[in-house]
Amino acid sequence: MNIFVPNSYYKTVYDIDYDRLKKNKIKCIMFDLDNTLALVDEGIPPEKVIKFIQKLNKNFDTYIISNNNRKRIEKFCSYFDSTFVAFALKPMTKGFREIKKIGNYKPEEMCMIGDQVMTDILGGNRFGCYTILVDPLGKKDLKITSVNRFLEKIVVKRLTKKGVLERGKYYER
Repeated sequence: MNIFVPNSYYKTVYDIDYDRLKKNKIKCIMFDLDNTLALVDEGIPPEKVIKFIQKLNKNFDTYIISNNNRKRIEKFCSYFDSTFVAFALKPMTKGFREIKKIGNYKPEEMCMIGDQVMTDILGGNRFGCYTILVDPLGKKDLKITSVNRFLEKIVVKRLTKKGVLERGKYYER
């Protein structure tokens, strides 16, 4: 069950201690897109996201890694300087390996930030990078995500009983 447990858990991407990540030799920050950086139906990034990514780009290489289609992600990323991987097939490690190769990173220099345990956290943990869970920005999800959310509820319920992960109880390791 530990494969589903993130290294850290925050309310939003804006609450994360990025200085701490930098001190821990993280060079690459990978963000999920839908319900992590933006709502599912937001075609263009809010100004807050654009400024946030621009600020992070001063200290990290940022990537958008999503299971969504290229058209959606490419349009979103055209507003700031981040490389992206579409159809990443998370929780498989294909997208993570692609980013590793692009930047010539070691997995321990990479951090995955996302709102889903079943894709973002499981995929990042399987790959061996640092993982951070954030709460979803909205309740609306893509249709395929509803299956993941159903399974996630079961997994999180078990992890909560073990005292390992509880939604709304934030921590960092």
